[in-house]
Amino acid sequence: MNIIAIETSTEYLSLAVARDGHITSRSLLAGQRHAELLLDELDALLAQAKVVMSGVDAIAFGAGPGSFTGLRIACGSAQGLALACGVPLIAVGSLESLAQSAQADKVVACLDARMGEVYHGAYARRRDGGWDEVCPPGLFAPESVPALRGDGWTGCGSGFAVHGVSLQQRYGGALAGVKPGLFPDAASMLQLAMPRFLDGGAMDAALAAPLYVRDKVALKTNER
Repeated sequence: MNIIAIETSTEYLSLAVARDGHITSRSLLAGQRHAELLLDELDALLAQAKVVMSGVDAIAFGAGPGSFTGLRIACGSAQGLALACGVPLIAVGSLESLAQSAQADKVVACLDARMGEVYHGAYARRRDGGWDEVCPPGLFAPESVPALRGDGWTGCGSGFAVHGVSLQQRYGGALAGVKPGLFPDAASMLQLAMPRFLDGGAMDAALAAPLYVRDKVALKTNER
């Protein structure tokens, strides 16, 4: 089983290849150069993993939420490659990938959404290694994120880097720790995508679409 993963929901370009369960990955700070860098970086990664496109069984992509442009790049690139190779796609939420990267059992995943807001989701690990969605992905002001039950939660992502004070005030003693430097990465995405593929969770490439959550990308003059 060979699967490619593409994650561009943040300023990072993150790619990974699973070859018979072994994951090879690379991530770099791309800024706004995701589209420019993606194919060359993917070619290099495939060569490193000794995988050719004709041997790929499926392609996973970061479905969002996150940067509008980044989500379109990941989805569009995955669709183009999947259609060319005749393989299905696996959509993986960016916040769930972020939770996977935290290496904790109860995770609050927050990405900075600009405009004074965060993309937020909360996840609890199941015994089978997957995640229960405690709070689905949503867009909130940091001081208004959904309340959590119990303690022992790990907060992670750029939302905590930018709005850490407000989020920690909101959650009080519920947080056991914070990892603000984590971002959704393709290797973590593959850990989620591989069992979904085996369980029949792939989709036709034509049906893939990003999860935007927000319906506007800039504040009006009076809102600023």
